[in-house]
Amino acid sequence: MTNSNNYCVIMAGGIGSRFWPYSRKNKPKQFLEFFGTGHTLLQLTYDRYSKIVPPENIFIATNVQYEDLVKEQLPEVATDRILLEPTRRNTAPCIAWASYHIQQMNPDANIIVAPADHLILKEGEFIEAITKGLEFVAQSPQLLTLGIKPNRPETGYGYIQIADEQQDDFYKVKTFIEKPQLEFAQIFVASDEFYWNSGIFIWNVNTILQAFQTHMPEMYEKIITNSQDCESWPNISIDYGIMEKANNVYVQLCNFGWADLGTWGSLHEASPKDQQKNVIIKGHTLTYDCKNNIIALPEGKLAVLQGLEDYLVADTDNVLLICRKDDENKIRRYVNDAQAKLGDEFV
Repeated sequence: MTNSNNYCVIMAGGIGSRFWPYSRKNKPKQFLEFFGTGHTLLQLTYDRYSKIVPPENIFIATNVQYEDLVKEQLPEVATDRILLEPTRRNTAPCIAWASYHIQQMNPDANIIVAPADHLILKEGEFIEAITKGLEFVAQSPQLLTLGIKPNRPETGYGYIQIADEQQDDFYKVKTFIEKPQLEFAQIFVASDEFYWNSGIFIWNVNTILQAFQTHMPEMYEKIITNSQDCESWPNISIDYGIMEKANNVYVQLCNFGWADLGTWGSLHEASPKDQQKNVIIKGHTLTYDCKNNIIALPEGKLAVLQGLEDYLVADTDNVLLICRKDDENKIRRYVNDAQAKLGDEFV
C-alpha cells in the first residue's frame, strides 16, 4: 500500500523550444508521443509515479494555457490537482507554490518533484530508488536530488560533485556544475565524484519551505500571503534559488536507465536505432548513405534522404527543419527568428 503522506508534483509547463518544430507553444513536447507507445511523455510520467504515491496525491503544475491538454490526457486527475500558473516563472516559484499548497493539505507530506519529460528504462529499479529516497527525507531534514552515474561525456546535462560525507547511498553534495564544455565533461566521467543532475528532487514539505524562507524570503512571503500573485514571483530555477545555496543537500546515487529528453540529440541517444544509427520517430523514411540522423515526419509521409550524417529532419504541418541535430542553441535561434520575422503561427 502506498504511503498517504507521499506526494508528487509533475512539472509540465515548459514550451520545449529545443524540440521545435515538433514541439510548439500550443502543444509542447510533454503532450507529445515519441516512442510508439501510444502514450505522451506526460502520461508516461503520471503512470510511473502513480505506482509510488496515491494517484490522488499527484499534482500537475502547468501553465494556464495547457489546462485543457492536461485534462484531455489525464482525465483521471481532479481539477483541484492541476496547479495553473498564469505566468511562466521557472522551477523555484513553481515548487514553492506547489509545496505551500500541499502543506495546507498535509503538514507531514513528503514530496517528489519531477519534470514531465524524462525517460526511465528500468522502472523497477526506479520505483525502488524513489521509495528509498522518500523514506530518507521522512526521517531526516535534507533536500535530496537524484544523481545518475554518467556513461558518456554529456555536455547537455548539469553535474553534481559528491563529498565524502555519506549515509548509505546518500552523499552530501559538494557542488553543482552547470552544463560543462566537452573537456570538463570528459574529466567528470573519468572521475567517481561526478554524477548527472537528474532534476528529480525529494524532500519533506517543511524542509523545502524552510529552505525557501531562508534563501528566498521575499518570494516565500509573497506566496504564503497571496499564492496567486504569479506576476511578482522571480524567474529563477530551483537549482540557483535553493539547491546551490542550502547546506543540507544530499544526492542519491542511482542507475535506472534515465534520460532527460530536453533536446533532439538526447532523444536520439535514448531511442532505438537502425544499423546506421538513424532514429525514425514517425513517418516513412528511405535512407542512402545516411548515418546518425534523427527523422520525425507526419504520419503517412515519406522522406528519401541521401548522404546525411548527424542531421535532424523534422517536418510538421507548416515547418520543415533540416539542421545539425546537436546544436540546441542554434535551434533556439531559429525559433526566435521565425517568430520575429514570420509571426507566432510558426512557433
